[in-house]
Amino acid sequence: MTSTSEKMIEIQVNGRAAKAYPRGVLVREALEDGGERVGGDTIAARFNGAPVDLLRPLDEDGRLEGISVDSPSGLEILRHSTAHVMACAVQELFPGTKVTIGPAIEDGFYYDFDREEPFTPEDLVLIEKRMKEIISRNEAFERVVLPRDEVLAFFREKGEDYKVELLEGIGDERVSLYRLAGFTDLCRGPHLPSSKRIKAFKLTGVAGAYWRGDERRPMLQRIYGTAFPSKKELKEHLRLVEEAKKRDHRRLGKDLDLFSISDEVGPGLVCWHPRGARIRTLIENFWREEHSRSGYELLYTPHVAKLHLWETSGHTGFYKANMFSPMDVEGQNYQLKPMNCPFHIQIFKSRLRSYRDLPKRWAELGTVYRYERSGVLHGLLRVRGFTQDDAHIFCRPDQLEDEIRRVIDFTLFILKTFGFDRFDVYLSTRPEKYVGTPESWEQATDALKGALEKAGLAFTVDPGEGVFYGPKIDIKIRDSLGRPWQCSTIQVDFNLPERFDLHYVGEDGGRHSVIMIHRALMGSLERFFGCLIEHYNGAFPVWLAPEQVVLLPITDRAHDYAGEIVAVLSEEGFRAECDLRNEKLGLKIREAQLAKIPYMLILGDKEVEEKSVSVRTRSGENLQGIALETFLDRLRQDVEERRMEVG
Repeated sequence: MTSTSEKMIEIQVNGRAAKAYPRGVLVREALEDGGERVGGDTIAARFNGAPVDLLRPLDEDGRLEGISVDSPSGLEILRHSTAHVMACAVQELFPGTKVTIGPAIEDGFYYDFDREEPFTPEDLVLIEKRMKEIISRNEAFERVVLPRDEVLAFFREKGEDYKVELLEGIGDERVSLYRLAGFTDLCRGPHLPSSKRIKAFKLTGVAGAYWRGDERRPMLQRIYGTAFPSKKELKEHLRLVEEAKKRDHRRLGKDLDLFSISDEVGPGLVCWHPRGARIRTLIENFWREEHSRSGYELLYTPHVAKLHLWETSGHTGFYKANMFSPMDVEGQNYQLKPMNCPFHIQIFKSRLRSYRDLPKRWAELGTVYRYERSGVLHGLLRVRGFTQDDAHIFCRPDQLEDEIRRVIDFTLFILKTFGFDRFDVYLSTRPEKYVGTPESWEQATDALKGALEKAGLAFTVDPGEGVFYGPKIDIKIRDSLGRPWQCSTIQVDFNLPERFDLHYVGEDGGRHSVIMIHRALMGSLERFFGCLIEHYNGAFPVWLAPEQVVLLPITDRAHDYAGEIVAVLSEEGFRAECDLRNEKLGLKIREAQLAKIPYMLILGDKEVEEKSVSVRTRSGENLQGIALETFLDRLRQDVEERRMEVG
């Protein structure tokens, strides 16, 4: 006979004192008993740290806390649930459509479908209408756990080949399904209690996507959408989406003649045009100057190396899918470099190093090549060839935390100089697949954490997201629309020094292991440039603008005066051009504004006579007949503000 106590479990709700509940109590019931407003913002919960549905029965002791719909986890659950409603609507409207995967993503969700006829904008309207009907029916999300073989038979009978393939890659004996009206999908969950909890959603478009991102597999149709807790939040998001479309770096890159990507050259390979190259040169020059000031020495390394270098580093084991195929050179395999670090290691090994020599801070604008599938390439943001603002610091254990702190401060200085002042900081810890010892990982993680705390930076721990050779700090910048961009990374590495047998001679005359820090401040120049274009909407600050001033003579009589001014501006290091075309002034002004040139100097007979200039800014401000020196002072101040803002 089972005693009453054996039928009870102890649950601690939202950090309060644990209480006894009958085994099988629903999450919802325990939360409500603990004072949680389950009918309001709470849509799911965490039980012992794992997300669960409100209707999940509990059968063991544990800690329970509610998940609010407006939290990051809550938004993900809301959006994933809305994706299921969309898939349900698609299968109701278009029978025979096969369903693949439908995750929540950063700003919404998607589902990939296999259907012969393409989805049209009119179809999206119909799908949205049917989704609203499903929501109004208050359909329940029902979780069912069944033997894997039974689920395989179910999807085979329905002809859902993609689900069968997914299941065949799962080793679990039992798997979970979610049912919503007539739609059933393989899913871990959790989900909303019912469809009626969805308050605001929008389908945003259709795109092609290869099954599992492989261009050799079937092309599917991906329907994108988004969902928010309220209509107000959805409306603001859609406004920002429209603004982001206007700022798309691919469109602005073409309109402003900054760069191009040609199929004849190859997907993911960027050609920098003169105006874009001018900005890149300014970025690189600034980067070099500041690295020299910060105690770095600059390096240059080859674009290819023998394959065994990457075998020693471990990249062929952990990174092979992102490396281009080796090339045969005189019977030996050579590899386009995906990383710069093995080259810097070889430079360190080129001579014996003393403890007095450390730290060594070596930086390189190194171009690397990584194989990205064509389906994920995206303008400057996802490419196959790019230049990293890379650096490696070789140091002693007692120098590690101070060096990390220096890198953090340097990173923030660089990013703020380019106009970014909002950051999301993450500390990424040991992944499932890693090299090295747990003790080394713990030492490296503690050093990163200590440096962040001393820098006074708030950060989020991102469990299991470190790279295979060590933990890391990732700093995401937020642009003028509040969107996050991954740029900066700081990684501690005990593994490569061990693989390449890196040592220094200590004060005791013995050999001691070197610690290596990998770091990039801007990430890739291509991605960072794409971010800058969208952040500034192509209207770069004066110090970065490809042309800072354009002179617009009204008559031929002002041409010589315009030439004199260009000479003065050039002598001071400013970038100025003359538009001497025989066109109307209005057209010239309009074209200069479209090119987003900060200043237009309009020169007529009066300006020639008075040796003055009339200034028009790209924002529409007009300054009539001011002295050239007054304008030069303004220009100098604009450029100097680059340093003043972060100083």
